[in-house]
Amino acid sequence: MKKIAISIGDINGVGLEIALKCHEEVSRLCSPVYCVDHEVLENGAKLLHRELPQTLACKSLHLSINIEPSKVTKESGEYSYRSFLEAIKLCEGGECDAVVTMPIHKEAWMMAGLKYKGHTDMLRDYFKRDAIMMLGCEKLYVALFTEHIPLREVALHIREKKLTPFLLNLHKSIGDKRVAVLGLNPHAGDNGAIGDEEREIEKAISNANKTIGKELFFGPIVPDVAFAPYFRDTVQYICAMYHDQGLAPLKALYFDESINVSLNLPIIRTSVDHGTAFDIAYQNKAHTLSYINAVKAALKLCSAE
Repeated sequence: MKKIAISIGDINGVGLEIALKCHEEVSRLCSPVYCVDHEVLENGAKLLHRELPQTLACKSLHLSINIEPSKVTKESGEYSYRSFLEAIKLCEGGECDAVVTMPIHKEAWMMAGLKYKGHTDMLRDYFKRDAIMMLGCEKLYVALFTEHIPLREVALHIREKKLTPFLLNLHKSIGDKRVAVLGLNPHAGDNGAIGDEEREIEKAISNANKTIGKELFFGPIVPDVAFAPYFRDTVQYICAMYHDQGLAPLKALYFDESINVSLNLPIIRTSVDHGTAFDIAYQNKAHTLSYINAVKAALKLCSAE
C-alpha cells in the first residue's frame, strides 16, 4: 500500500478536522503519515469532541504549540511550514510516495517571516524547478500561468519567452492533451483593439505546437466563453493567464470536488482546493470531498509513474 505524507496545514483552521474525519476512509486507500506532533492531534481531537484513532502514524516535528481556533498567528504559520517541509523530505527520502497538503494561511506564513506566498512558491525554491499550479477535477483542469501576483503586474508577465516554456512544461506534465489557452483582455483583444498581449500568446502557442510537433495548444480563447457548457464539453484542460480568471469560474462550477496539483516537480504533490476556513474551524462543519479527491489523485499519479 502506498504511503502518503499529509502536511497538516494551519492547525487553527479546518485541516486537522478534515484529517481526523477522513482517517478511516483514507486508510483504506493508502497508509497516511501525518506530519504533526501526536500531542497536537490529541488536543485537536478534544476540541472537536472526537476520539483519536489508534492507528494514526505521525512524524513528529518536535514543536510545542497550542491550537488557537480561527486565529492567525506566526506560530501556526511556522508549524504549517515545518509540517510541509517534513512531508517533502519524507518523499525525497523514499519513505513516502506523495505529499497531500491541507490549507495554509498566507498571512500566518508572512507573520512567521517566511518569504513564500504559498506551497507552490516554496516548492519552486526548494527544487529549483518551474512548478506549475493546476487546479480542478476530472471534468475540468485549469493551469495558471501567473498565480499570486497583483493584477496590475499580470500583463507585464505575458511575454512569449516566458509563456512558451510554461506551455512546454505543461505538456511534459500532462501528455498529449488539448489545452485551451485563454486571452488576457476582453474579447481576447479583438485583434489588437483592446490590447496587444494576445499577440504574445499567439506566438507562444505557435512555438509550443511547433516544438511538440502537434497542434495541442489553441487560442487565445475569449475568456468569458471558455467556461460555458458548450465549450467545456470540448476540452478538459484550460490555461488561464491569471489567478481569478481561471479559479473564479472553476470554483463556481466545482468548488467542493476540485483539487490542487503541482506539476513539473520531482515529487508528487496534491492539495485540497480551499482555504483554512477560519469561520468554521473546530465546529465539525468542514467538507471533506476535496481532500479525498486529492488523496485519490496522488495515488493515481503514483501509479502512472
